[in-house]
Amino acid sequence: MREIIDANRYMTLSTADAQGNPWASPVWFAHIDYREFLWISDPEARHSRNLAERAEIAIVIFDSSLGPDRAEAVYMTATAEQTNEGIEIYSEQSVAQGLPKYTLDDVTAPARFRLYRATVTERWVLDDGSVRAPA
Repeated sequence: MREIIDANRYMTLSTADAQGNPWASPVWFAHIDYREFLWISDPEARHSRNLAERAEIAIVIFDSSLGPDRAEAVYMTATAEQTNEGIEIYSEQSVAQGLPKYTLDDVTAPARFRLYRATVTERWVLDDGSVRAPA
């Protein structure tokens, strides 16, 4: 599971609005001990608006360059929220991958973006091409 997460830069968030209409969005992420996932988004983005109405989400992290016979993925359910905590960890992992450094000023008003955190509640691993196993 850690290898899959460490080898990928994007996760797909699955959110739903108050009526249950689904939406999926890829976001660049950082993590805290593989149990909390951080990302930065515009609060007006559809997935961010959905999170404001319904905190429960699903996440998948996978390598889309692998063939179906070698597919590996981590599936998670989580509760997400906008937060001001964790920007140092997000920034550290961002810089380590050659991306910009972020500060709290970059994710608080009047800045365009906000920091979000998902706390994992359940997790599964897809490996050996088609076998789902608890993580």
